[in-house]
Amino acid sequence: MSQNIKFRSTTILGVRIGKRIAIGGDGQVTLGDIKMKSKAVKVRSFDDGRVLAGFAGAAADAMALFEKFEGKLDETRGNLQRAVVELAKEWRTDKILRELDALLAIMDDKQSYLLSGSGDVIEPDDHLISIGSGSGYALSAARAFIKSGEKNPKKIVEEAMKITADICIYTNHNITILEA
Repeated sequence: MSQNIKFRSTTILGVRIGKRIAIGGDGQVTLGDIKMKSKAVKVRSFDDGRVLAGFAGAAADAMALFEKFEGKLDETRGNLQRAVVELAKEWRTDKILRELDALLAIMDDKQSYLLSGSGDVIEPDDHLISIGSGSGYALSAARAFIKSGEKNPKKIVEEAMKITADICIYTNHNITILEA
């Protein structure tokens, strides 16, 4: 397989309104210009459902990072900010982990974070997080729903992801949504 062929896929969108959160991800995985899978699950819950996360990038790498994150969340007794910072530090400095190719979106009812292997820990200004090929479309649609008065995070994620799937060729309508 050529090293120039890139896996492209994914839109992950998280919405927090008050203490309610929802995160959703589409199921499409493509290799170059070929759709390889349409029902991948790219979102997961942690800490008895209080923390929701999604990934963009290589699935095996993301699963390894989720496992590390779960350990950090346990070590910090559920302190999301500390767990995220500790994961980002280890991801950036560990010889093996820093080779992992993924982005993570992680949220609870108070905070939202985007993490990358270069040590980025970004807390968005608003209560929305999004990563992946369709993230710009998903954020735009979610902001429009919120501006129109919609208050249900799950409904916002669902409708914004549908719009994104209609626009982004790397996003499909097989959407998995988790809520807390």
